[in-house]
Formats: sequence, C-alpha cells, structure tokens
Amino acid sequence: MAKAPIISPDNSGSSATDSKGGAPVGKGHATPTRREREKANQRPLVAKGKEAQKAQRDRVAAERERARIGMANGEEKYMPARDRGPQRRFVRDYVDARFSVGELLIPAMVVVLVLTAVPAVSAYGTYIIWGYLILAIIDIALLVRRLNRKLAAKFGASNAERGLTMYVATRAASLRIMRTPRPQVKRGQFPQE
Repeated sequence: MAKAPIISPDNSGSSATDSKGGAPVGKGHATPTRREREKANQRPLVAKGKEAQKAQRDRVAAERERARIGMANGEEKYMPARDRGPQRRFVRDYVDARFSVGELLIPAMVVVLVLTAVPAVSAYGTYIIWGYLILAIIDIALLVRRLNRKLAAKFGASNAERGLTMYVATRAASLRIMRTPRPQVKRGQFPQE
C-alpha cells in the first residue's frame, strides 16, 4: 500500500500538483454523490415524441413480422434455441414425415369430453381415452428408439444432443397444423440419412 506524500513547508501551496511537471495529482474534483451519478445516468427508456414512438413501434413490429415469417419458413437464425441445429432439424423432419398416433390425442380428448354429457357413454369414453393414451405413448417410445438409432448412425453416438426425447414426444403429440416451427416436409418425405 502506498503512503501519502509528506507535504513539506516549501511546497505546501502546490499540494495538488506534481513538483516536476505541474500536472495535477488526483482527480481534481470531489467524488460525485450517488444522487449526482443517478441524475447523470438518467435517459428515457422510451423514445420521446409521438413520431419517434411510432417509428420505434413500426420498427419493432417489422422485426417481429420478419422473425415470424423466417421461423415459419424454417430459417435457423429466427428459431428459438430449442429448435436450432442439424439434429433438431433431422428430428423435426422425421416426425413431420410420418403419422403419429399422438397427433389425434387432443381431438380424441375433446370428443370424450363432449361424450361425458351422456352418462351411458361416459364410462366407455374414459376407457377409450386411456387406451388411446397408452397407444400414443407406445408409438412415441418406438419413435424415440428408432430416431436414436438413426441419429447415432448419422451424427455419431457420442455427438447426440440431450433433450431430444422430450422434443420428439412433444412434437409427435401435437397436431400437425399446430406445430412450430411449421413442418417443412410432406408426409412420407423422410430426411436423408
């Protein structure tokens, strides 16, 4: 730790300047208070003026629309992090190319929900939906197993990404028209291995 300079009687008037060059030692002004710092850092978060606000709103809307269209077209840079990468694209294309039993799970649940109003059919509806749910789980499990083999063959077993099982399950259990990003392949158009 450096010691403070000793002020001798001959240089007592020049305590704020260096004896050799005359350059000021230290900052030359008081440390700003917190209130002064906060006041200096204040700036508007939103643009001032109606034209500036409208321009900013239009610019943000245009960027959002461009991102929405890019994501719908399958452009990687507009996709969220969970959908990026060649392995995710392969999984998406493979799931979208085939029919999954889980795709019709939501419509089947809606039908059973409507049928619960009829007491004679409501018990059968419960059994039907449970059977359909088990069938969908088996279909997704077989799909995950098949895709893991295909991914290991294409990208290498040691390079497999984590979290693909849930990605496959959620994509296979949703209606084709509700999937995001939108399917880029037609049914039966499986990706190259």
